[in-house]
Amino acid sequence: MKRFLDLADLGREEVIALLELARRLTRSPEPHALSGKILGLLFLNPSLRTLASFQAGMARLGGTSFVITPGQGTWQLETKRGAVMDGAAAEHVREGIPVLASYCDALGIRAFADGKDLGADLAETRFNAMAGLVDKPLINLESAVNHPCQALADWKTMDEVGVPRDGRFVLSWAYHPRPLPLAVPAAALHMAALRGMQVVVLRPEGFALPKALMDKARRAAELSGGSVRETDERNEALSGAHIIYAKEWSATSCYGDAEADAALRARLAGWCVRNDWFARAAADCRLMHCLPVRRNVAVADEVLDSGRSIVQLEAYNRLTAQMAVLYRLLKGI
Repeated sequence: MKRFLDLADLGREEVIALLELARRLTRSPEPHALSGKILGLLFLNPSLRTLASFQAGMARLGGTSFVITPGQGTWQLETKRGAVMDGAAAEHVREGIPVLASYCDALGIRAFADGKDLGADLAETRFNAMAGLVDKPLINLESAVNHPCQALADWKTMDEVGVPRDGRFVLSWAYHPRPLPLAVPAAALHMAALRGMQVVVLRPEGFALPKALMDKARRAAELSGGSVRETDERNEALSGAHIIYAKEWSATSCYGDAEADAALRARLAGWCVRNDWFARAAADCRLMHCLPVRRNVAVADEVLDSGRSIVQLEAYNRLTAQMAVLYRLLKGI
């Protein structure tokens, strides 16, 4: 494995093998496995779990890491091709990224969607331009429409709590006061389909996931024996659910139009996951969310603080799953 950019780049059995490696490293730590190796982390957008878990994972395997957050102790970076750099950015990624890659054995990049042009974001235009500058093992720390590290941790989490491989996975839109990226919902959708689950995307009108993302998930489902569909009927979607995966995202019907998006979501504050969402679900239905989560906006206290919530285990598994990724990329076995 030379790059970890998308679970779709791996076969289903390869993902399962990576998860088994994560479990093995948890049972039998290898504190010197990556001794002498250096991980570079470039964050063009904020982070808590991704930043901390990669640093901790590298340290637990005996390696070291450095973090670059442009504009915070380093030069601001320009990402656009052909830019006339007469503004705040002092350096272009075309110079900056090759330099950073030369200092490390693997590089991780986080670059969120611009949120203006849906076609460009679906094509991962910004991330792919930067990825093309890297000649070392590369990790996607979250791009415009993907977050493979979160998806891998989510799969591991469901395995650990005994969620059936063919269980019902409801990816539900949740309220947020402003538009958020499609990366996590896209990654969770594909992951659950690849796992072989019966996936239902529950969302209000105007927030349907783009056809390209749905088609990608359906292809994964065909390979694994799962299924993928979407609906705006909450009661029907939640009936028999084993997982309710709450996540906020932008209105796709007016992507990039902040005013139109705000008008759509203004009447949707009721899309906050509460106890009554579980009335028709399976008795052992769990709540998942990638975090950060706005309490009593996206998910209510009564759910987050209940035994149904496995968000803390999800967050911990970012560390364990990513250790397997680092081991495979840098040790090669």
